[in-house]
Amino acid sequence: MPERHLKFPLRFALRVAFLVLCVAPLLPAAASTTRPAAILEPGYVAALGAADHFLQAWQAGDVENGLSLLTGHAKEKVTADALEEFFSARGPLAYEIDHGKMLKRGRYEFPVVLVSGAAKNMRVRRRFSSIVVVNTGNNDWALDKLP
Repeated sequence: MPERHLKFPLRFALRVAFLVLCVAPLLPAAASTTRPAAILEPGYVAALGAADHFLQAWQAGDVENGLSLLTGHAKEKVTADALEEFFSARGPLAYEIDHGKMLKRGRYEFPVVLVSGAAKNMRVRRRFSSIVVVNTGNNDWALDKLP
């Protein structure tokens, strides 16, 4: 009869030990993969929004809205033909924006990937570049460097 009392606690202890051994390795891995919360500068979100709006205009082929998001400096550096060509990409378009970095106060750079040419008989093309967004005053943000 004493053996019978030992079977239940022994089975329970083995199950608990098994669960601990299965879960314990996951805890340090989960803790090591989490990054501490980044402290964002006040303008980061607005700058990211401006970059996103510009790339949405590119994706839609909307030259007028894309042009309105450029600084005077950026408009001087690009020709009208180059801008038209940039906005007239073929096939379904997509983009990726990576985590940006502050170059100096009121100026951020965002790495981007432009994806185009996914239509029938076209190869998918990925173009790696970056966008520079600047604060033009009154919390208005515009692109100073095109991808």
